[in-house]
Amino acid sequence: MFRLLAAATRAVSLFTPVSAFAQDAKALSAKAAAAPKVGKDQKVCRHKFPDGKSTTWVCDKAQPCCAWDEIRYTKCGSTITRCL
Repeated sequence: MFRLLAAATRAVSLFTPVSAFAQDAKALSAKAAAAPKVGKDQKVCRHKFPDGKSTTWVCDKAQPCCAWDEIRYTKCGSTITRCL
């Protein structure tokens, strides 16, 4: 009887950190999804990759928002060469 109780206690203690970690991960993902601060003459760029991951970054209003799905890369382009 005592061994069964001890095994059940160990099993419950193994799952406790996992649930706490899951709550922390949800809080971190909510913070990451928050929009960045935009200054004067800036714009927010958003892109969703084919695998479902969303990215948000800030560029100057004159610069294009550039994203490459193949290499999962985003950046602010140039006013002259655009996204090259």
